[in-house]
Amino acid sequence: MAPSDVGIHAARVPFGAMRSGGQMDATIPLGPVRAFAEPPHVDDAAELMAAAPVDAIAFAFTSSAYVIGARGEADMLTRLSQRARGLPLVATCAAAVQALHAVGATSICLIDPPWFDAALSELGRAYYQQAGFEVTFAGPCSLPSGQQLIQPRHLHDWVAEHVPDTAEAVVIGGNGFRAVSVIEALERTTARPVLTANQVLLWAALHAAGSETRDIVHYGQLFRAPMHP
Repeated sequence: MAPSDVGIHAARVPFGAMRSGGQMDATIPLGPVRAFAEPPHVDDAAELMAAAPVDAIAFAFTSSAYVIGARGEADMLTRLSQRARGLPLVATCAAAVQALHAVGATSICLIDPPWFDAALSELGRAYYQQAGFEVTFAGPCSLPSGQQLIQPRHLHDWVAEHVPDTAEAVVIGGNGFRAVSVIEALERTTARPVLTANQVLLWAALHAAGSETRDIVHYGQLFRAPMHP
């Protein structure tokens, strides 16, 4: 998705629910999700990233924000900034809230990965409701539970069948969810803005880094939307 003049560095953080080779249980437990946003691993990663030639740092993990809430997410970013030499930091769900304001949506359909159980997805509903949005649908999609098993065509069809008429935008959670390739097709099918975890995170990171987004095509109308304060 990134423009050709934008470089992306990455650092991975240990996730207690993931085993060797990326294997996970059918649904992820909440304990490791909460721990992912806690010291020391993510803090060490932020410090390492800040030593690279970067202009902004993005935290790519949806479910931790669901569990710790918007206040916890904001506190985490404040903590990480102390290790990141003052670089701007953005996080997935906070970026999604900004993106929803940018596209003018007040009601959403929230689709989560199949490895999010109902309890975690309901925490996602609560996150967006607390941010002031009406959540007309929230739940994990019933596709095979595995990052390597997700096929974009199947995701497109499942989402298209579950968007309520009252939803003004579709939000697809999960940074490990293979979703960016369906954005353009879903926007045509549903006639609504479609926001996915990695898309909104990149949009927010590019704005934080002072980079232009309007030339990004095929990944949704969001990249043509202005960033609101």
